Amino acid sequence: MENLIEARGLTRRFARLVAVDHVDFDVRRGEIFGFLGPNGAGKTTTVRMLTGCILPNEGSASVDGHDIIREPVAAREHLSIVPEEGNVYVNLTVWQNVMLMGELYGVARARRRQRGEQLLKLFGLNDKAAQKGRTLSKGLRQRLMLCMALVSDPTILFLDEPTSGLDVASARLIRELIVQMNRDDGMTVFLTTHNIDEAERLCDRVAIIHNGRIAAIDAPGALRNQFESVRSVEVTFSDPGLDEAELRAVPGVNEVRALAGGFRLFTSQPGRAAEAIGCLARERGAPIESIRTLEPSLEEVFVRITETPEETTGE
Repeated sequence: MENLIEARGLTRRFARLVAVDHVDFDVRRGEIFGFLGPNGAGKTTTVRMLTGCILPNEGSASVDGHDIIREPVAAREHLSIVPEEGNVYVNLTVWQNVMLMGELYGVARARRRQRGEQLLKLFGLNDKAAQKGRTLSKGLRQRLMLCMALVSDPTILFLDEPTSGLDVASARLIRELIVQMNRDDGMTVFLTTHNIDEAERLCDRVAIIHNGRIAAIDAPGALRNQFESVRSVEVTFSDPGLDEAELRAVPGVNEVRALAGGFRLFTSQPGRAAEAIGCLARERGAPIESIRTLEPSLEEVFVRITETPEETTGE
């Protein structure tokens, strides 16, 4: 697939702090691309470089074929940004906020009015069009921010923690609309998030940045498959049960975690481990209440990649 964003050796320093350290990645046209990392990993700094807010010290990047250093204006014409903290104009109405943003992006009057009406309907803000920004809840402000970002029909939309702090219903609506825009309009989405479950559900591919470097990049399922060691078996017993020491001795088990009423055993061969646990339980007269094998989650992969105690660089 064609690359919409290409980053090569992208680096940013702040005095002696290396916030982003020679990162390489591509974002394909039409995909939802997740950018994950712990606090201070370099996520925000990377996005600020790609969107023209700050310049890299080394390396290069392009957006839709336009170099972010040599052609910053042309590169920015192809993108819109929705920051984590909604910065709507509180003294303007919902409609005025959308129209102002369209005007700032140079969208023709007729087109921005047509597009604005479509977006307010899509995001359920029709009946709020005359309300001032200050009267909106956080969830409604987030919807308005999306309308403001989309009125210019960007090629790529940067979303920074789009569902952070929202109630369950609002977060679900935002996720559904992101998927709909991507599916129906071919919108490329660059999603920065701490919500691992959200990334796993929404993203075609994810990049994990850690200490300023790209630690892994692939489809969520492919990343999970790379970490066979975080496959596992969950088992609970009726009294009397096996103890932790007995379970650690099961062949192929590399870690055991106690759970409420049971244990989780990490192994690259969960099927064999489950059979061994069953045999051991029968020998010891320890009745099994439940047992199941589990594939690794993206969250477990994320933890394994980022748990190395290295010095934090910068966000």
